[in-house]
Amino acid sequence: MGARKRISAEARKDARKNMYFAKLRNVPTSPRKMRLVADMVRGMEVFRALGVLKFSNKEAAARVEKLLRSAIANWEQKNERKAENGDLYISSISVDCATTLKRMRPAPQGRGYRIRKRSNHVTLFVDTLSKNDSQK
Repeated sequence: MGARKRISAEARKDARKNMYFAKLRNVPTSPRKMRLVADMVRGMEVFRALGVLKFSNKEAAARVEKLLRSAIANWEQKNERKAENGDLYISSISVDCATTLKRMRPAPQGRGYRIRKRSNHVTLFVDTLSKNDSQK
């Protein structure tokens, strides 16, 4: 690895130490459906978001709830204290496309219709309100 690449990699690594996040990869749900759930909780306080996700009818909500609990646990481990009400919020959540499984479905007269089974990656960042207020 070259010196320039190593320096930028170390800078990224140092920046990640101050970020608290969780990733969910290769979720077998279409990104469009997952984005609906992500939009529901974007920017929300974490315990309020957990309540919203718990009572949502969408299948993707259960997966995002589990991911949010993981991000909270990551924050608690890095800060060595428990998350309190009103302390944490979802700073950003993004849903990206992942691999698409291509399948064929039988159709009339010997033809085949294409089916695309989409999947996605979800990345969720949590942050404290007091930390962001001091930066502004």
